[in-house]
Amino acid sequence: MSTLIQTMAADARRAARELATMSAESRDSALAAIDAALVERQAEILEANSRDIAAAEKMVQAGEITAPLLKRLQLDKKYEGLSEMVQSVRSQSDPLGQTQSAMELADGLDLYRISVPIGVIGVIFESRPDALVQIAALCLKSGNAVLLKGGREAANSNRILAEVIETATVRAGMPAGWIGLLETREDVAAILGLHHDIDLLIPRGSNEFVQYIMENTNIPVMGHADGICHVYVDAAADIDRGVRIAVDSKTQYVAVCNAAETLLVHREIAPTFLAAVAPAFRDGNVELRGDASTRKILGEQVIPATDDDWKAEYLDYIIAIKVVDDIESAIDHINTFGSHHTDTIVTEDHDAAKQFISAVDSASVVHNASTRFADGFRYGLGAEVGISTNRLHSRGPVGLEGLTSYKYVLQGNGHIVDDFEGEQPQPYTHRGLDNQWSP
Repeated sequence: MSTLIQTMAADARRAARELATMSAESRDSALAAIDAALVERQAEILEANSRDIAAAEKMVQAGEITAPLLKRLQLDKKYEGLSEMVQSVRSQSDPLGQTQSAMELADGLDLYRISVPIGVIGVIFESRPDALVQIAALCLKSGNAVLLKGGREAANSNRILAEVIETATVRAGMPAGWIGLLETREDVAAILGLHHDIDLLIPRGSNEFVQYIMENTNIPVMGHADGICHVYVDAAADIDRGVRIAVDSKTQYVAVCNAAETLLVHREIAPTFLAAVAPAFRDGNVELRGDASTRKILGEQVIPATDDDWKAEYLDYIIAIKVVDDIESAIDHINTFGSHHTDTIVTEDHDAAKQFISAVDSASVVHNASTRFADGFRYGLGAEVGISTNRLHSRGPVGLEGLTSYKYVLQGNGHIVDDFEGEQPQPYTHRGLDNQWSP
């Protein structure tokens, strides 16, 4: 392991301990400094991004990456959104020092559970330089140090963004080393063994990559492997509403984890609905792959689907379509082939919606809306560090709350256990309190 990586992780650990003691006002001032620096150095950042785009365009021509993945790299149209996102994170309530529960154990002996930072977080993310800003802002607001590794296609963009953020925040009083940028695959392999310095890893990428991370580290891992999201159009669906939701879920931005990859349609409504949605998909240049029932309705415009299509994350203008006999079949398909990310039902039947929401085992379950809403900013979390399909700790878009843990604080007045469990024991009261902990 390189000395540089060990030093970076050790610096992050020291910075995390200092961040945990800093006031909300100090952290918010640093976020304001990030916002100002992004405006001041916009030309430099976009110039670096243009170099990444030029290199990526050659990779598209060579067939090394797809055109939708190229779109992830582009910062020019997203740049104003970076400032909006930082301001949104800054405006969120302070996630630290919050009293989650309070209990009187006995007279004058009070127990509090309060929110605290996790510590040092390692995030490995796709070739989206705007994600670096989101992750850094969330980690800073929640008092965590962060080590970042972005996709190689965004190397120039990530490098200048990390430098801009670090320079601005250190000038604003944040500890040096609270943010560190990893540059190579070897750097990622190196941090997997640093369980004494890194508290949590959040990998964002392919299933194979996430599995590799999980199998090669003792550090806790949070995140999701695939984004195999479904739109289920029920027998009681409004046709026009279903078409709009299905098309938006698939085409609004295809190269992201909350884009729909499979469309399930109830058999009773399939002829009418598929006849309406197919032209809309064609207008969006979406390739249709379907089962035998879908092909019987739509004909040769549909490519025969294979078993692999039901578990595919295309991240492209492709959708798999299956006709199902009933809602139970749709739920079973989603729980079998889905990735527990985001799935939506289109229906006007309240009971069907309730059944779907209860039975689908996903981090976000949606009724009569696009899967694309499953996002930290849209959920009002300010931004997100990623999507988690874990069942422990955070689930769904991970915002500030998901980047905190808690500690117990017991406030006594000379109390000892022997008073309660000795020869003449006093009783515990175990009475809930409404008051908040304060130092």
